[in-house]
Amino acid sequence: MKIPFYKYQGTGNDFVMIDNRQNLISKNNTKLINRLCDRKFGIGGDGLILLENPEVAGDDFKMVYFNADGNESSMCGNGGRCLVAFAKFLGIIEDKATFTAVDGPHKATITGDEVSLQMQDLTEIKQSGNMAFLDTGSPHHVVFTKNVAQLDVKKEGAEIRYSDAYIGNGGTNVNFVDMQENNTFLVRTYERGVEDETLSCGTGVTAVALAAHASGKANSNTVKLIVPGGELSVSFKKEGDTYRDVWLTGPAEQVFKGEIIC
Repeated sequence: MKIPFYKYQGTGNDFVMIDNRQNLISKNNTKLINRLCDRKFGIGGDGLILLENPEVAGDDFKMVYFNADGNESSMCGNGGRCLVAFAKFLGIIEDKATFTAVDGPHKATITGDEVSLQMQDLTEIKQSGNMAFLDTGSPHHVVFTKNVAQLDVKKEGAEIRYSDAYIGNGGTNVNFVDMQENNTFLVRTYERGVEDETLSCGTGVTAVALAAHASGKANSNTVKLIVPGGELSVSFKKEGDTYRDVWLTGPAEQVFKGEIIC
């Protein structure tokens, strides 16, 4: 069987995209999904995303996201932005989208290659010293530190991801953050499921922006995040202890398309 696919990337976070409205792929086929994401034996990607028919009235489509290990996972911000670009390419939407992912409903806008994705409201941030933990659709451990460029992110990220504090709950993603000037932060992320550093993480930079604001390290409602794969921004409103109207913005583009024999 030949399966048509598309490859998208958002600030270096890359995904295999499949139009699954005709049920080309079973969501239970972990081995196939893992193979498609394999950079040596398949297409290669940080994850795989299925665009499926909507199940909620008013939605344009449904998002189903898998980590590179083949397991269905929590929300992926950059993946969601790339899926919006894919939906526009397929002619499903024009410049606005409404869809449902594993963490609930999302809205998005698209202008050229730039996609803005509305993330979920956040009511709880656990802070301790230079660290924070919060769930922005996926769980994130945030560490504010220095000399991020010199860190062994894979080694240090794995130690936290598999630590006793998190392993019982399925582990966590880990973000190492270096504060710059003017509400700008350098971010490197270790992603669970990929089990390595990725060039960008949408839910990760969202977590960093909100944690930075909650701890007083950012004093603006728009935060700039510099990741190895480029630049993203996160804007939000704070009402009491709740962060609302959270938007993740950055580029998303189609890299190539093809067919793979399965």
